Amino acid sequence: MEVVKNIVWHNATITKDDRHRMNGHKSAILWYTGLSGAGKSTLANKVEEKLFERGYHTYVLDGDNIRMGLNKGLGFTAEDRKENIRRIGEVAKLFVDAGALVSTAFVSPYNEDREMVRKLVKEGEFIEIYVSASLDVCETRDTKGLYKKARAGEIKNFTGISDPYEAPLDAELTVDTGSQTLDESADVVLNYLEENGYIEKA
Repeated sequence: MEVVKNIVWHNATITKDDRHRMNGHKSAILWYTGLSGAGKSTLANKVEEKLFERGYHTYVLDGDNIRMGLNKGLGFTAEDRKENIRRIGEVAKLFVDAGALVSTAFVSPYNEDREMVRKLVKEGEFIEIYVSASLDVCETRDTKGLYKKARAGEIKNFTGISDPYEAPLDAELTVDTGSQTLDESADVVLNYLEENGYIEKA
């Protein structure tokens, strides 16, 4: 990659700490990772709904939605997945600087790529949430019909079938969406945020 020269970082007048004071809460990346069909987007949106109702500044960056715009043109090879995660990591970092609790719902199958994003922000600003559901559960859900196509060989590089998924080694949270209701799963995330001082207790 070509190194761009003659660029100097400009320090803003309003800081992240200023935004924290104005918003009344800390900012962080809630990084939901798991197999397709595990419930990442569903859980991220339910958590956002509950945070929004309580007056917190929040936003969800969804994997499919991002691939329709910012990451349009990227495929699902290991290299493209890495670039996909790098870009969304940089966008999520901007949301943290803006003082928001930003959720990202991406398969993000490789530990190395998730750690790359963790290193973009300060300690405590990256919360890895492993949305755990067995492959059988995910295939049973298969609302998009992707597993069926992958099994038939119509989709290449499909995580869990023809490509690996590396489960987090030390995630801040593991949420078992295969055995919990959506509200129960969302409450696990909210309780973590409360107990660790990101938001006030309800």
